[in-house]
Amino acid sequence: MKALQKAEMKVVIRPYKSEDRESIRHICCETGFSGSPVDPLFSDRELFADYLTRYYTDWEPEHIFVAEDEGRVIGYLLGCAYWRRHQWVQTWIMAASVIPRGLWRLLTGRYDANSRKFLAWCLFNAGRETPSAPKRCAHMHFNLLPDYRAGGVGARLLAAYVKVLKQKGVKRVYGQMQTTDDRRTERVFNKYGFQTYDRRKITKFEPFHNETVYVSTVVREIE
Repeated sequence: MKALQKAEMKVVIRPYKSEDRESIRHICCETGFSGSPVDPLFSDRELFADYLTRYYTDWEPEHIFVAEDEGRVIGYLLGCAYWRRHQWVQTWIMAASVIPRGLWRLLTGRYDANSRKFLAWCLFNAGRETPSAPKRCAHMHFNLLPDYRAGGVGARLLAAYVKVLKQKGVKRVYGQMQTTDDRRTERVFNKYGFQTYDRRKITKFEPFHNETVYVSTVVREIE
């Protein structure tokens, strides 16, 4: 425990810089499958990272924080305080870039069976399996490499983001997290002031997991 705490003390939380973009995209793909590499679920890392990170790095970088250990980015928090902009820009990213490229690669045989199943889930199941979220509300999500998850790095990333939101007068923030019945429940987030807003079972992991996996929306009031 002391060794872990000592390692955590070396981790620096700082604002995002443009040169962090590729590290964030890499960590996104390294953690995109229930905290593990996304490749067994979906083989197209470029498309996966575009969908999950491009808006934040390219349109709202001022609300990104990274965790750095001796010059290496080991985690990040992607934040959005401009929900109207996010809605329009993310729709444009999907319509103008992600969907056309994905369809072309699908039609030209570049995806394996698991990737095709994932795309089918996105098309037919994602909408009804995504939990609801509060309207006109800031949001965030964060990821850490495995060796840095068992301590306070995530809490420090969250604290940095909440401090900025408070300065801007934002009153509420939410995140959507993968949870299970007993391994990673919403209680993990309760200690950081979040309350469960909605939770829905997600089926995209069923071929790979015996346990039931959910996506939970958790919300925190910023006082």
